[in-house]
Amino acid sequence: MHDTCVLFHAIENDKATFPHPPKGKYYLVDAVYPNRDGYLAPYKGERYHVPDFQRGAPPTTPVEKFNRIRSSKRNTIERTFGVWNMKWKILLKMPNYSIQTQKMIIAATMTLHNYVRLHDKEDIHFLRCQRDPDYVPTIPERYKKYVIQIQEVCYSSKCIGFFNTGGKWS
Repeated sequence: MHDTCVLFHAIENDKATFPHPPKGKYYLVDAVYPNRDGYLAPYKGERYHVPDFQRGAPPTTPVEKFNRIRSSKRNTIERTFGVWNMKWKILLKMPNYSIQTQKMIIAATMTLHNYVRLHDKEDIHFLRCQRDPDYVPTIPERYKKYVIQIQEVCYSSKCIGFFNTGGKWS
């Protein structure tokens, strides 16, 4: 399922429990998301991927500077989730568990992730990311069978309507 549809489904169906960012704070989201309170996408029509800035001229406009800083932060987040998925394979099999169990698994693996970061400076997964700033871990082929492919949900009229209204459910 596409990340955008997962987020919008969670916002719509779990309004009372979805962890929206506190006022004045933001979640960094991909360019496909609409900008809205608490959700910060890059400026469209400008460079916004890390490689675009690495192989091109430095940012010159305020918008490009914003996109570069935002992209750098987003890249760090992507790398963290990549290591997290590589390290704890249970995350790849999440659909087999109830939502409550999934929440507990996520909390447990986040705790383990933070513990390893604090206490094991020689961890192989984290060292690779530290040595190569462009390295983003990916899901090994043998685990891709656990990844759910429900892209038709994203093309439903409800999801398309969400995009067309700038992030408002009809």
